[in-house]
Amino acid sequence: MATEEISRTQGLNPSQQSSSLPDYPQMILEAIEALNEKEGSSMSSIAKHIDSTHSDLPASHSTLLSHHLNQMKQMGQIVMVNNNYSKPNPNAPPKRGRGRPPKPKVPLPPGVVVSPPRPRGRPPKPKDLLAPPKPKSVSTGRPRGRPPKKAKTGTATAPPPPPGVKRGRGRPPKVLPSVGFQ
Repeated sequence: MATEEISRTQGLNPSQQSSSLPDYPQMILEAIEALNEKEGSSMSSIAKHIDSTHSDLPASHSTLLSHHLNQMKQMGQIVMVNNNYSKPNPNAPPKRGRGRPPKPKVPLPPGVVVSPPRPRGRPPKPKDLLAPPKPKSVSTGRPRGRPPKKAKTGTATAPPPPPGVKRGRGRPPKVLPSVGFQ
């Protein structure tokens, strides 16, 4: 407990102060150079090499190793190809990002002032100072919008069936009006 408090005041982790381990990025680069595999070194082979060369590794060695491998990969210190890690080729061109590359900017001659870019969106309509002002609102006496529906009055609705008679299944047959055709 006391060693942890002392190490925190000095800014070091307890595992780094008590052991003579080099940094993980340094151990990883040493392992990749020592293994010297053509297709690159896998994470397990790097871990085995570090384990064989350094005896006093922390319990969270695999977690620390994967974290530092991912961190080094994102910073460009190592390259991952087919789940194998290797050092980047110094002659290789830099990796391009996704999408279309931006157009090259033409350098302006000295003394030319660049105007600010136009604001986004539709420009406002020009105000005509000579036009008469518009009236606020013209009232026609009717409210705006669709008028409400009127309530239905009792028009030709079918009388309810007599009580006690069951209705049959399905649609009832059409009732023909009793008009004599002659």
